[in-house]
Amino acid sequence: MGDTGIRDDRAAGRLEAVVDGEVVGHVEYFVLESPERALVPVHTVVAPAHEGKGIAGSLARELYAVAGREGVPVAPLCPYVVKWAERHPDEAPAADPELLRAGKDWVRAHPDRF
Repeated sequence: MGDTGIRDDRAAGRLEAVVDGEVVGHVEYFVLESPERALVPVHTVVAPAHEGKGIAGSLARELYAVAGREGVPVAPLCPYVVKWAERHPDEAPAADPELLRAGKDWVRAHPDRF
């Protein structure tokens, strides 16, 4: 694998894994504002040719790092991120059930977003 980086395209709601200038995976997320600000990942996608290389895990780790730098929690709705968080409790604090409910409500209210 060549040069890998992760970039946050906040406007598009995507954390992207980039290898040699090509986007090979991403986490789609949104910023929940109420009942408190939180990052809510909804989908994780990795290009088939790049699966099994740890890209999804790197994206999940960076999402929690971004949230940590911003001082906000993560409320994961994405099944992959939920499983990753369960395996890495030292890096991924448990989500507040109220934030998870609010995130699910937001997704239901914005069906065109995901």
